[in-house]
Amino acid sequence: MSFPITKCVRPCNQASIPTLQNVGTITNPTTTITFKPQSPNKISSSPSSSSSLPKLSHNWEYYQGVDNWKGLLDPLDDTLRLEIIRYGNFVEAAYCSCNFHPSPSTPYASCRFPKSKILSQSGFPATGYRVTKNLTATSGIHLPGWAPTWMTTRSSWIGYIAVCHDRREIARLGRRDVVIALRGTATGLEWLENMRATLTPLTNGDGENEAMVESGFLSLYTSASGNKPSLQTLVREGISKIMQKYGGERLSLTITGHSLGAALATLAAYDVKETFADAAPMVTVMSFAGPRVGNWSFRCRLEEQGTKVLRIVNSDDVITKVPGFVVDGDELSAGWVRKVQWVYADVGCELRLSSRDAPGLNGINIAACHELKTYLRLVNGSNCPFRATARKMINKTFAQ
Repeated sequence: MSFPITKCVRPCNQASIPTLQNVGTITNPTTTITFKPQSPNKISSSPSSSSSLPKLSHNWEYYQGVDNWKGLLDPLDDTLRLEIIRYGNFVEAAYCSCNFHPSPSTPYASCRFPKSKILSQSGFPATGYRVTKNLTATSGIHLPGWAPTWMTTRSSWIGYIAVCHDRREIARLGRRDVVIALRGTATGLEWLENMRATLTPLTNGDGENEAMVESGFLSLYTSASGNKPSLQTLVREGISKIMQKYGGERLSLTITGHSLGAALATLAAYDVKETFADAAPMVTVMSFAGPRVGNWSFRCRLEEQGTKVLRIVNSDDVITKVPGFVVDGDELSAGWVRKVQWVYADVGCELRLSSRDAPGLNGINIAACHELKTYLRLVNGSNCPFRATARKMINKTFAQ
């Protein structure tokens, strides 16, 4: 039994960007906060307003999960809240940059902008980061040639690698941060890969304790086609060059993604730690609306590596609950499941939100519960109590 990854994709426009326009006043038991949205209505934090953002120079590892975010999640720490939103904006830029409408000048599922302008053209011009590499993912599924383009596109632009270069932002963060940002499902073959929920071994393991992951996710991460290298190869090449260039500096690698992108972010984190071992920088995954990726042995392997995963989930989002189990064909008899073996396991630490508790989001439909903009609105405060310091920082960030 398997479940597809549900993701509604839209071209980059005002309606598809995380916005506070419809939130207005957010009320919780302790405080009422009124937000004035930034133009163009994004939840945003950048070096241009660095004076309103907290300095992490002395405790950045704490917010990257070195202590598994102990004491930061319930209630959600003000500084961590802003960092989660900041990384969510990198994923939003990946969505905005992908061409979901084919045209003669820009092929379907390609990047709409030059590499140097991905962040600025997506509406995030002052991040302090510079994109250094485009990332594509290739499906291992082959469809007949008569299928429409949106179904047969095997390789598609899925995200990018960006390196913090702004000295003020490096000083604020306490290290040079590297971001890998990955969008969710867009092409037909990506949808088909999502439905391949059987487990596949990562390596030649030791049988019963073998680390295994979802077949479709692994296919998208490791498949290549002609002159199109795999996402795995691109990630390894990009990180290798960055480590060679900045190896003498304090580095961190933050891999963030939404939906399918969250699953691929987890695989990329595992792969980086395996490939570069002790030479790898601290690796943190910021996962938005991610499905389950692998079995319990895979989870244990991530923990042994020291890979830190913050899994941000909406209780009303069904995608975060799948895949849950795999049922073989011979397990079905007269419509009844005689035996169900739970094989998937959640990874990392969980920040659980609920759209039902958020003013203005009650009655939201299943698809909207899964959208990135819904997650960012929830993190921004609709059901996470604010403290006084958070009010000051948010007010400064949005007071423009």
